[in-house]
Amino acid sequence: MLIPPDSIQGDKATRSQPAIIPSGNYLQGVGAAADKATGTARLINHPGEGNKLQPGEVLVTPSTDPGWTPLFLKACAVIMETGGYISHGAIIAREYGIPTVINVPGVMKAIQDGQIVTVDGDEGRVILE
Repeated sequence: MLIPPDSIQGDKATRSQPAIIPSGNYLQGVGAAADKATGTARLINHPGEGNKLQPGEVLVTPSTDPGWTPLFLKACAVIMETGGYISHGAIIAREYGIPTVINVPGVMKAIQDGQIVTVDGDEGRVILE
């Protein structure tokens, strides 16, 4: 019989690595939902700030959970600093057909609120305009 531990502990999470711009004017991440969209980037740190996101803007966030789902209805695209292909945000983006790039280290510092960006979910790139 396998007995699980009372608690599981790990290393302290690290946040916001420096953004890596491989060449030119783009950030590289992982494409989580196909297609492309261009719009105004709106940096949102918590779903409670969702009123800042206007319809057709690009949602830029550190990560998401089910509380973020209503914001996906407004966004033309999503960029996440962390997350995997089967993370909540990636799955919701595919279901809603919203171009999404995930796992973009340092994106919250590399993109300015209000900057025009193109999200290429096919190539996993965020092009900075």
